[in-house]
Amino acid sequence: MDYRKVLDGAIDALVDEGRYRVFADIERQCGDFPKAVYHTGEGKENITVWCSNDYLAMGQHPAVLGAIHEALDSVGAGAGGTRNIAGTNHYHVKLEAELSDLHGKESALLFTSGYIANDATLSTLNKIFPGLVILSDALNHASMIEGIKRGGGDKKIWRHNDLEHLEELLQAMPAETPKLIAFESVYSMDGDIAPIGAICDLADKYNALTYLDEVHAVGLYGPRGGGIAERDGVMDRVDIIEGTLAKAFGIMGGYIASSAKMVDVVRSYAPGFIFTTSLAPALAAGAIASISHLKTSQVERQSHQERAAYLKRELSNAGLPVMPSASHIVPVLVGDPVLCKQVTDELLAQHQIYVQPINYPTVPRGTERLRLTPGPKHTNDDMQHLVYALQAVWKKFGLRSAA
Repeated sequence: MDYRKVLDGAIDALVDEGRYRVFADIERQCGDFPKAVYHTGEGKENITVWCSNDYLAMGQHPAVLGAIHEALDSVGAGAGGTRNIAGTNHYHVKLEAELSDLHGKESALLFTSGYIANDATLSTLNKIFPGLVILSDALNHASMIEGIKRGGGDKKIWRHNDLEHLEELLQAMPAETPKLIAFESVYSMDGDIAPIGAICDLADKYNALTYLDEVHAVGLYGPRGGGIAERDGVMDRVDIIEGTLAKAFGIMGGYIASSAKMVDVVRSYAPGFIFTTSLAPALAAGAIASISHLKTSQVERQSHQERAAYLKRELSNAGLPVMPSASHIVPVLVGDPVLCKQVTDELLAQHQIYVQPINYPTVPRGTERLRLTPGPKHTNDDMQHLVYALQAVWKKFGLRSAA
């Protein structure tokens, strides 16, 4: 076996398909985000970031930074172990209480990322409930898919947001079969939203559990930032809510919120929780401050929605192929992986605009796109510059305009 040849071939295949990913070396400018400094290897450039998941710029909020500094000075840097072995700091306990309160659940459990929360929880549930069938939305995130696969149980894929297809699958199963419907609230690449209440109706009708990924909605929707389920008044009907601290809350980490018994089982059986060093206490402190702030402040959410609507309108008026979206996500269709990478390279090199190309397998082939995430700190001037740059790049590469 020529190991080097195999490795070269694997990378070459990605390059040939236009799917090879290059990391941009950037420094976010605290207090001035979405501005950042881009390290080119030959020097530095000031850029504007248009693809961050720090949706509300809470990663630079004074209350969040103050809480992190205070915790760092108080308890030090690391947690010092797994949650079971010296790694449960009081900040973790307070954060889990904050999260269970946010979602109106009895309990919550912290993980080091949203990916791990999905992977560990779904794989564990498959082992806990004998014969469990997981019904997974066709566009579910890779972390959910991986967790379902690793669980080793039966699964059914239902067409994206297609309630008729979901019911067909449920109807075909014996009544005594344990079932779990796994889906997201906001789908981050298309920006569409699941009919959570209607899915819960089907779950009640066919005695199924519900597992809802709210990572692109927590902090952003609902009177207190509880997500789409809170906005729609159905949070109490969802059995397990999974979320992240790394997007709207501006920190790092993931979690589930559910009944005390469900959380206790996952806590006690999930290897992805048991054998992982717990989140740094300073990060937990920052998350507490961020969640607490967004439970009462509407300013950030309202500004975020206004900025997204403004950008969609400006892109549409400019004849650019902005894809329909019911949420804050603003996708712009390119439709070719090589061109998508060339577009983003040109935007960065010539217009100081940073946005990553979104290619397969994140989205289906032929739907490659730019995924823009406007936030409260993007000004009208920022947006006009983006629209101008996109028009120039579209013209240079002869890309399709809006139909």
